[in-house]
Amino acid sequence: MQVSRRRRALLGAFAAGSVVASARAGAQGKRAAERPIRIGEVNSYSTIPQFLVPYRLGWQLALDEVNAAGGLLGRSVEVIARDDAGKPDDAIRHATELVTNEKVDLLAGAFLSNVGLALADFALRNKVLFVASEPLTDAIVWEKGNRYTFRLRPSTYMQSAMLVDEAAKLPAKRWVTIAPNYEYGQSAVASFKALLKSRRPDVEFVAEQWPALNKLEAGSTLQAVIAARPEAIFNVTFGADLARLVREGNLRGLFPRVPVVSLLSGEPEYLDVLKDETPKGWIVTGYPWDQIDTPEHAKFFNAYYRKNNDYPRLGSVVGYSAMQAIFAAIRKAKSTDTEKLIAALRGLAFVTPFGPATFRAIDHQSTMGAYVGKLDVRAGKGTMVDWRYADGAKYLPSDDEVRKRRPAEAMK
Repeated sequence: MQVSRRRRALLGAFAAGSVVASARAGAQGKRAAERPIRIGEVNSYSTIPQFLVPYRLGWQLALDEVNAAGGLLGRSVEVIARDDAGKPDDAIRHATELVTNEKVDLLAGAFLSNVGLALADFALRNKVLFVASEPLTDAIVWEKGNRYTFRLRPSTYMQSAMLVDEAAKLPAKRWVTIAPNYEYGQSAVASFKALLKSRRPDVEFVAEQWPALNKLEAGSTLQAVIAARPEAIFNVTFGADLARLVREGNLRGLFPRVPVVSLLSGEPEYLDVLKDETPKGWIVTGYPWDQIDTPEHAKFFNAYYRKNNDYPRLGSVVGYSAMQAIFAAIRKAKSTDTEKLIAALRGLAFVTPFGPATFRAIDHQSTMGAYVGKLDVRAGKGTMVDWRYADGAKYLPSDDEVRKRRPAEAMK
């Protein structure tokens, strides 16, 4: 009898303990389900405000939309943003704090290519997913690519290839390049030269100008350009450097006398500053926001304008699209686990205001494209004319070429 009572007591205690343990596990599971999905966003907000203020408005719109629709996986979504001030060391410090203290599920962002490469290396070393929204360097998906890093925007190679389609038609044989002396500028010039030479073996590059980022001395730079007697110019400057270059070139009568092929210069971020000084006839990549009538763009434009009472810039599209890609990956993975997200992102199809895009499995590069056209001035403002949408999928190197450039371990 005593043994039986003792046994019943032990069984009761065990059952009670099981109930407590089960209740505790249930509470923990509920808390995990209630915990927001957290995205750590690191970017040069104070350094490149003309692009990154609209960029923030773009991802905030995407965030509002997803949470209004009930969030993801039954959880709300948070973006915790940090300003790297354009410095790789600051970006790494913020990334460390976001992963360690804020417990973010993944990282996103970066504008400058050197910052993007630093964050990609951090992602590799810490086995954290990083969706690089903006940095354009080819290396981030090729020579220095890794399994944890995916890139949204078309690279310098892709945009250079889009421009080469038009540059190759020019009669010009003598070319000069002007580019900021850091990873993005170096990568863009290397890609453009190689791609144009492959199409036009008769061209020669007679001079190169490498001003420091945000420190272009327009007078001395253009004096050296003119001395080289170019028949065409490939320009990679942007922001304040672009404005200095254009104004000095206009004063010297260099523009539009010498044809210019220019990365990014058709983006409204920069045309808004140039206004009626916009150099007519430049062949550019950009964003003719007021002329695109596709359903995807109309939906985005209307939502953005209602929320911000302003038209979108390219940064707005990039910020919005980066979040849409991340949300699509989480839905597909049905998880925020890093390995499951990597598997989901490889080959992921998602929608942007420019239309559908895919992350290639072989190099983690998105097929998002860009608009290519010419610059003109209408009603005192710079605009794009004679433009076309260049689908990024058509301007990517072959799988065999990627295998030569991307580390083998990044393919796993």
